[in-house]
Amino acid sequence: MTDTIHIYWPGDYRPIPNQLAMPMVEESTLQLERALDRLGRRHQRVPGMLTKPNEAIERLGPIDEPLIGVYAHWVYGPHTTDGVVGKDSPLLLASNFSGTWPGLVGLLNTAACLESVGRAASRAWTDAADWSQDDAFMAKLAQWCETGRIRHPTSVLRAPPPSPPAAAALAARVHDEFRQRRALVLMLGDTSMGMINGYLGPRWLNKVGFAEHKVDQAWIIEQGRGIAVRRIDDALEFVRSRGVMFHYGADGAQDYDVTATREQLRDYLVVLDLVDEFRADCIGWQYQLGLIRSRPPSDFAEGLLNSTCRPESTGDTIVDATEADQGNVLPMEMMKRLLKAKGLHQAVFFHDIRWGAEHEGRFLWVLLNSGSSGAYAFNHDPDSLQGVHSFRQPSAYFPVPGGTFAGESLPGSITWARACLAGDELCMDIGRGSVERLPAHTRDAWWNGTTRQWPFMAADLGIGRDALMAHYLSNHIAVAYGDIFHEMVALSTAMGYRVRVMAERA
Repeated sequence: MTDTIHIYWPGDYRPIPNQLAMPMVEESTLQLERALDRLGRRHQRVPGMLTKPNEAIERLGPIDEPLIGVYAHWVYGPHTTDGVVGKDSPLLLASNFSGTWPGLVGLLNTAACLESVGRAASRAWTDAADWSQDDAFMAKLAQWCETGRIRHPTSVLRAPPPSPPAAAALAARVHDEFRQRRALVLMLGDTSMGMINGYLGPRWLNKVGFAEHKVDQAWIIEQGRGIAVRRIDDALEFVRSRGVMFHYGADGAQDYDVTATREQLRDYLVVLDLVDEFRADCIGWQYQLGLIRSRPPSDFAEGLLNSTCRPESTGDTIVDATEADQGNVLPMEMMKRLLKAKGLHQAVFFHDIRWGAEHEGRFLWVLLNSGSSGAYAFNHDPDSLQGVHSFRQPSAYFPVPGGTFAGESLPGSITWARACLAGDELCMDIGRGSVERLPAHTRDAWWNGTTRQWPFMAADLGIGRDALMAHYLSNHIAVAYGDIFHEMVALSTAMGYRVRVMAERA
């Protein structure tokens, strides 16, 4: 590669996160530039941070030379994708590996967005203070500079094993449920946070036993006006009596009080009514940005939906995928049904892959979604909300006060999955592992180094840092307690997915 390399900054749509992250973005860029200097490569910066899709189109679109995006905080997929589609010039996504400034989140999401629209890109990452002294990172960067792409080992991507007869029979029974009645996803809004990869649409949903019905999020505001005060009173009494601890008025959260919770419960009740009206099976809830200046965060409501213990409960969870992510809602609904059929608790948890580190000889991932995990992870009691803490969502991201649905996930064996578009196929990535209990000082260091207000899960996913960073096609993951690995493989295969088992050990 002899052309000048153009370095650009993908960004968040919201100004404050970009401002807070700028020192880390600048430092990461300097580290990348020093690494390129060490390789003797010419480079220059694309001016400014890309905060909207039009900026990517206008600033990246005219560039036919090699591009490197620097990922060192929250970013949106279109702030790369829309400026680079339709051409095949070398493209590299380079990120730090930090829980506080999670460039890995942006890298994984953007890589998946690019894959879903058929735009090739390479990935490289490092947690080194001096990027140019990380031999593995430098080897990847040199390979990209020389060839225009990086080849990662693919041994972690395995063909699915044969399903044991009992697992195959159980999966067949669940598959019959989908064939008898297609599962309906109630979509409250559309793609969120730039997750092009998170929206599959009717073409793909219909092939695998699902359908969608879209309802504009404005309905939440409109129908919320008609929610009876008595229902909100009863819902508030319910969550208090079942054990939720509300951290009202804490440092930096003086505007967070019971009024915010009441409004979050109003939205929860609206969504219950919509699910009932349309007889929906599960939910994709956009929330982010669309209502961010009008309503409190949806997280507390979403955590309740993913719990059996909730106001006006039918005794079941209502699978809810935040950020309207269909790549998560599909496996979550499938796993819920498999868990019930196997006699296990039905809750499935939506998480972000946020960070990870070695602990006692194993690589553990910090899974940390903004608040919609579900209560069972924190107490393993289907009839309780004990262990749920509601903190004010950080005001830098959520201007209207409202609480999270947080707690520490308990240890246990898990199965995880994620639906994604890879090439021209709808795939289901499946793995198994365990949630681990960390020593208090380690847990607190990891939790405080990410976002303390959000639910915490330390998980061995069966794959370490480099394998996941090289191949995973999302920053989201669906997690269930219990071993339904073979059942999920069999059900996914029967429903028409190409199954990819992700595991470093056979």
